Amino acid sequence: MSEENDPTQTEDLGELLRVRREKLDGLRELGIDPFGGFYDTTTTPGELRENFEEEQPVRLAGRITALRDMGKSNFLDISDINGRIQIFVNQKAIGDEQWAAYKQLDIGDWIGIDGETFTTKVGEPSVKAKTVTVLSKSLRPMPSKWHGVVDPQIKYRQRYLDLIANERSREIFKQRCNMVAEIRRYLGEKGFLEVETPMLQDVPGGAAAQPFETRHNALSMDMYLRIAPELYLKRLLVGGFDKVFELNRSFRNEGISRRHNPEFTMLEAYWAYADFEKMADMVEDLICTLAEKYCGGLKIDHKDAEGNVTKTINLSRPWKRTPYKELVAEAAGADWWDLDLDGRRARCKELGVEISPDMEDYEISQQVFEKLVEEKSIDPIFVTHVSKELVPLAKQNTADDSVVDVYELIINGAEISPGYSELNDPDVQRKRLEEQAGEEIQKIDEDFLLALEYGMPPAGGIGIGIDRLVMMLTGAESIRDVVLFPQLKRKEA
Repeated sequence: MSEENDPTQTEDLGELLRVRREKLDGLRELGIDPFGGFYDTTTTPGELRENFEEEQPVRLAGRITALRDMGKSNFLDISDINGRIQIFVNQKAIGDEQWAAYKQLDIGDWIGIDGETFTTKVGEPSVKAKTVTVLSKSLRPMPSKWHGVVDPQIKYRQRYLDLIANERSREIFKQRCNMVAEIRRYLGEKGFLEVETPMLQDVPGGAAAQPFETRHNALSMDMYLRIAPELYLKRLLVGGFDKVFELNRSFRNEGISRRHNPEFTMLEAYWAYADFEKMADMVEDLICTLAEKYCGGLKIDHKDAEGNVTKTINLSRPWKRTPYKELVAEAAGADWWDLDLDGRRARCKELGVEISPDMEDYEISQQVFEKLVEEKSIDPIFVTHVSKELVPLAKQNTADDSVVDVYELIINGAEISPGYSELNDPDVQRKRLEEQAGEEIQKIDEDFLLALEYGMPPAGGIGIGIDRLVMMLTGAESIRDVVLFPQLKRKEA
């Protein structure tokens, strides 16, 4: 939110911009570069406040976020992403030349401070400045400290303003960064190797989704942004990598919603000789590790804009594991799986579950699951053994050939992670992919099927939607609140 939208501002924005330009010229007239250069620091505002000791020499830099003019002695705050520290600036201490430059500064400017720490009479950790160095002049006024950025258009299009003004946003993105680093550490300690696989693919595979199309001019061929890294990671299993993962960017040319962004971050990991149960154990432990380390425990409160708790997600272990068919029968009637197609359609009408006339039988059951089970599941549950038509890349269950050995982890009404006992029979895999492709047989990745014929070990595999996971752990209600630069419709001129 610019000061044009800020209810605490009474001056015209144009006048504010003019004054800042005058101060820019004033710095140059004093022989000072308003956009500075290298500045060596010994600490940061956040680190200094956290590890504060009195009478210590320090050099630090940050943005001015508060300024209290008291004549020849001023107090100001400088801040970084991790916190703030108070600075005391006195004309006599810094000298008339620096004082003249200091008087050209505004909230929003970046400065360097060389000084010594002390504590004020009211107990505030502070730094007494010996020198003040101008590092970068801000030519536009900052968002209001008290009102922050509330306009969602500005919040998402100008994320930098959101980060400047909203502590909650800063905390969410710091948590995300820490969680991603922890995921890497966790998997590395378990012997998984991090790899990179192609983002540009000749045949987009690994999921049923609409890809983004592009063109490689030098090769004179159409290509696609990947929808998932799965088929390349499985090639690495064939090649002898027994524990492998990728924290990847994937792309799907589909709708945008509270839980969907066309560009998203996903973890995929594969473990030779494991199965879906082993992968479920690991995912449960990983998510609980993140919650305990970065969320203060296994009970996650989601709050509204006023700070009132709207729901609490309980991640206490062990998590429930329940077969798909059992959950659907609990929601739609114990006789659901005995009904014929017409009977299931009629039951959906009774239950208020909308279905379309062209839905196949398994799609109708899946619609019941999504509306009556998934959307209502707040605490974690591993939904196991889903219909084989839904997961063409998973191993068929030996006791019931209508389902596959998989889990879908549901938390807070959304799928957070699927996990499979991976299908490694090349003939069955070909048949499944042909059924999925229908008439578009050219979309089958023949190179992947060729790789399977050389032998892929039995393996367990997982995917975790990082954006949704962070939403759940931080209480964010929209994917746009956990993606730094979400995709938006082009702004009209």
